[in-house]
Amino acid sequence: MKGSLIIVGFFALGVLCGVFNWIPSEWLSSDLSFYALCGLMFSVGLSIGHDPQTIQNFRALNPRLMLLPLGTILGTLSAALLISFALPHRTIPECMAVGSGFGYYSLSSIFITEYKGAELGTVALLSNIAREILTLLCAPLMVRWFGNLAPISSGGATTMDTTLPIITQTAGQKYVIVSIFHGFVVDFSVPFLVTFFCSI
Repeated sequence: MKGSLIIVGFFALGVLCGVFNWIPSEWLSSDLSFYALCGLMFSVGLSIGHDPQTIQNFRALNPRLMLLPLGTILGTLSAALLISFALPHRTIPECMAVGSGFGYYSLSSIFITEYKGAELGTVALLSNIAREILTLLCAPLMVRWFGNLAPISSGGATTMDTTLPIITQTAGQKYVIVSIFHGFVVDFSVPFLVTFFCSI
């Protein structure tokens, strides 16, 4: 929860910097966001490659639970498709691109801003932050009403980092490996699906 609030705080600071011109305009017209994205991708790869337990955890996973990330991806994209019909000012690919963030607000919002502009990038940022916050706040209710896998699916790409503690606490320790695997697969799909829908 604290991490999400920090991200929102930096977003608000960025808005204020833009409104009051606190940052030189030539910085904004440069490739700064591209370099930030490259740094972010490097950090993601470093964190995955640095953990020696990752491969071992995946090998111990129940084969049936490997379908959970696929269910999360298909469910989210189906919901984004349905929502697009209620938003006539947005195209179906734009809604699908926002949905393809799966809670990974930092990466998906940068991609969408690069391809579709700051407005849709902001929508993606807020949408994905909301997904993470709802998972953090509602995980106990999700487990009670829908079962132990519900908060994992709801958390999307965040289940191997920020929402992992609450998932472990509410669903149980035995779902840690499932949660990490789910987050890894969904996380890995984000750059491919977001860029695909943005390019349509």
